[in-house]
Amino acid sequence: MAGFSGYNSLAPKTKNVVVAGGLAAFVFGVYFYTMRAVGGTDELQVAIDKFEEKKRQEAK
Repeated sequence: MAGFSGYNSLAPKTKNVVVAGGLAAFVFGVYFYTMRAVGGTDELQVAIDKFEEKKRQEAK
């Protein structure tokens, strides 16, 4: 692979740092993408709020 010829000349510790940085960036990217995707709708909290409101009305 011609694109990785510069990578092959790096020291082993430097290669490890590059790979670790790439993996960390990937993991954080997936985490933030997932949190953004599921964070838009908080259905459980809406259901809890409705239940508590109904409970308060019944208590009156």
